[in-house]
Amino acid sequence: MEGAITYPFEFAKTRLQLVDKSSKMSRNPLVLIYSIAKTNGVGALYVGCPAFVVGNTVKASVRFLGFDAIKSVLADKNGKLSGPRGVIAGLGAGLLESVVAVTPFEAIKTALIDDKQLAKPKYQNGIVAGSVKLCRDMGFKGIYAGLVPVSLRQASNQAVRLGSYNAIKTMIQQASGSKPNEPLSSVATFAVGSFAGTITVYSTMPIDTVKTRMQALGAEKQYSSTINCFAKIFREEGLLTFWKGATPRLGRLVLSGGIVFTIYEKMLVVMG
Repeated sequence: MEGAITYPFEFAKTRLQLVDKSSKMSRNPLVLIYSIAKTNGVGALYVGCPAFVVGNTVKASVRFLGFDAIKSVLADKNGKLSGPRGVIAGLGAGLLESVVAVTPFEAIKTALIDDKQLAKPKYQNGIVAGSVKLCRDMGFKGIYAGLVPVSLRQASNQAVRLGSYNAIKTMIQQASGSKPNEPLSSVATFAVGSFAGTITVYSTMPIDTVKTRMQALGAEKQYSSTINCFAKIFREEGLLTFWKGATPRLGRLVLSGGIVFTIYEKMLVVMG
């Protein structure tokens, strides 16, 4: 649900991270979304969406399974998880999801969006056929290109996101006298999840930008390593380039944080 609802923001973020510095294309994400929809149709905003949605579903499953498993090991006898331990649990969940789900599906999504910008796109002949052809051409090595920056991003993302969510949720529960495992209301959960998403965006944006560049078509010819990519972007494009695409990512993660945590908490109640 979260992936399908918020994908236009993800599309805009990825396009802004891939755009050449000399390009005259608008850097305003809303203008970008509007102009692409007007010129190429609304469907153009969903290029790479199926891979993103499938990846998001697997990613969320692995993330929460991993987080809850690690959390249960690190929690004290009363079921409470301290701030630092919450960050460690999030870190472990992020590393797990980056290897199992995020790297391959993000690589496919990024390559499809990058391909769409070319004068003669190679992989736009149908959602399934285009993705299959792309995977065949990229190979295992290509699909796992950017594993290091993806792992760094997911580990830091979930350390910050799940750690801050757990810390804020615990504070609210303590203030209201609730039990550690008692769920918050839907409104409170959405608000806490959205706030955790905001913190995550600005603290991890540089790693996300490097991840996108490393997964673009032809990246292996431009960057020799993750550190080389960091250095080259900083040297040639400046520090602020690392936060290019932060606004649409903020829009997506604020929404996604609220949606994911709210549905997650409700599903825990439904499943007992």
